[in-house]
Amino acid sequence: MKPRQMRLVAFLKAGPTCHHHGAWRHPEADNGFLEPEWYEHTARVLEAGYFDCLFFADVLGLYDYYNKSFATTVGKGGALSLLDPLPILAMMARATRHIGLGATLSTTFHNPYQIARTLGTLDTLSKGRMAWNVVTSASNLEAQNFGLEAIPGRAERYGRADEVVQACMRLWESWEPGALVVDKESGRFADPEKVAYANFSGNWVKTRGPLTVPRSPQGHPVIMQAGSSGPGRDFAARWAEMIFTLQHTTEDMRQFRSETRACLAAIGRDPDSCAVLPSVDPIIGETESIAREKQDFVNSLVDPELAMALMSSHIGTDLSRYPINEPVGNLSLEEGSRGSLDVILQGTRSHGLTLGEAARRYATSELAPQVVGTPEQVADQLEAMFTSEACDGFILTPTVSPGTWEQFSRSVVPHLQKRGLLRRSYEGATLRDNLRLASGQGASLKDQAA
Repeated sequence: MKPRQMRLVAFLKAGPTCHHHGAWRHPEADNGFLEPEWYEHTARVLEAGYFDCLFFADVLGLYDYYNKSFATTVGKGGALSLLDPLPILAMMARATRHIGLGATLSTTFHNPYQIARTLGTLDTLSKGRMAWNVVTSASNLEAQNFGLEAIPGRAERYGRADEVVQACMRLWESWEPGALVVDKESGRFADPEKVAYANFSGNWVKTRGPLTVPRSPQGHPVIMQAGSSGPGRDFAARWAEMIFTLQHTTEDMRQFRSETRACLAAIGRDPDSCAVLPSVDPIIGETESIAREKQDFVNSLVDPELAMALMSSHIGTDLSRYPINEPVGNLSLEEGSRGSLDVILQGTRSHGLTLGEAARRYATSELAPQVVGTPEQVADQLEAMFTSEACDGFILTPTVSPGTWEQFSRSVVPHLQKRGLLRRSYEGATLRDNLRLASGQGASLKDQAA
């Protein structure tokens, strides 16, 4: 049996920052996020580091919860998704051959035929390397950009999400393997007996099909999900092949993974068919003291007001109405993402932080652990979390772009490879193959959609 190896996924945004909201101010930051070459270079660096996948988080609007204005987030450069990631992913696919490519698309605002056609096209053109980060969205500002007065309730959002994924699965299965013939001599282009209507009808979405896009090499994109609330975790247990989670300690990670695997088993899925990937932010130095100095410096670049605006946006509550010296545990949530608030409370309550202190800490890494040290020490820390079965790998986020990716791939990856924890080559033809998920996952998802 092949030894267990880490999955590595890179967290990206089409804008100035990822998890660290002072990163664009760093002297070594390359703020070329409006240039195609910037994204192509990042993709090549990550592929050279043998990452399984990269994916783009996305926000469908400008956050304006704080003081009922977007002035702080726009003016100070935080939590901005400036470009649509889908065209970027098409360019990155052309610049690479192996690495997976993940898009975030909301089931609340996009219909299943549109999702299935767009992602199916990219999955076909990339030779089976696409992933779909399924989100339900949680903010009224996004809803209003799509013509709604307010975001639907959590139960409706997840009910619709479940139907959207089911409908997409039906559409992706509407072309059987081998349906496309393209035989010039016989004049036979495709076998219509291997193409079928989807005929999906639910409470929230309907689609007839068939999809126009022939079946891709991996059948359908790999499904990612990052829900932290109860409904989100239930949804992930049913559909996800990769789960993105924010946890604060190794013990938190271990508990989350154990609970997730139990949920998978309870509904009849093989727990090994889904990779649980907590987020960590690597900060690497030639010596430990240099790495610590780098950490202190980049964390000092976070603007305090931007930190308050960022946390307001992520929990859907205007924190300008609260005293910054108030304990963060006193917050009440009126709307928005309960899961995000739970993550913040989990990561700050034990420290007795005030609202202002919690916001500042949140804006440095969104409470993901910063893994700090020499390349060998960073590898040690990742190995300790991985071998203790706290995770199946990691979502890595940069503090400086693209420097974090370059330094990690050049200096940490060789240590992980020497220890047998990371591949030395891409062995599979598709993203799902390279993730080494338990066999039968594709059939399992097809059965769910039937």
